[in-house]
Amino acid sequence: MQTLLHLLPLAIALAFSTIPILAALLILLSENRSRSAIPFLIGMLVGMFAVAAVFTMAAQLVPTARFPRRTDEAVGQLEIIVGSALILLGLFSVWRARRRTAKAIPQWLKSAETLGPVSSFGLAFILNLRLKSLLLASAAGLALRADVKSAAEGVIWLVVYTLVGASTVAVPIVATVISPARTEPKLIAGREWLTRNGELLTGIILLIIGVLVIVIGVGRL
Repeated sequence: MQTLLHLLPLAIALAFSTIPILAALLILLSENRSRSAIPFLIGMLVGMFAVAAVFTMAAQLVPTARFPRRTDEAVGQLEIIVGSALILLGLFSVWRARRRTAKAIPQWLKSAETLGPVSSFGLAFILNLRLKSLLLASAAGLALRADVKSAAEGVIWLVVYTLVGASTVAVPIVATVISPARTEPKLIAGREWLTRNGELLTGIILLIIGVLVIVIGVGRL
């Protein structure tokens, strides 16, 4: 239960990442959706799992003390640092969202509409290397370092983290594959809403999660 309480909020924060969702919507509303949507989803899943796995393995470098409590303290100190970084990133996102007057999709992101299968896979993978994703993955790795006792259990939790984190990309893609005509109006509405409000939403979520990670870290001291 403790692992779930520590890991699930991080996965939910990752799920509400504006840029991957917008990229998925742009692909689904393009002529290439039949060729590129599924590769994009696969790239997102692979990239998300790989990044989280790397940070989980890196977290194992936190030395094991003679007393387990000391190990928790080391993890807690790192979580406070990561949480502080998430708060700073959240503040910057909120500041930038409030400062921007023109709400438009970045030109580089609009190129997702023209991507083929390989390029869409690559884009999805690379999107997992953004600062937000890296910070959340590092927090997840630290949580697993402190709370999980076996490698097999760690893999299971990494899969849960990945599935929840990618859910907001997976749901519209699967829904569009099943019934493209019914989902298209919702895709358009979602694209417009995220273009206007996505950055502010991201900032607020990062602030909340940053505080939560710090609280968890302080609790380990």
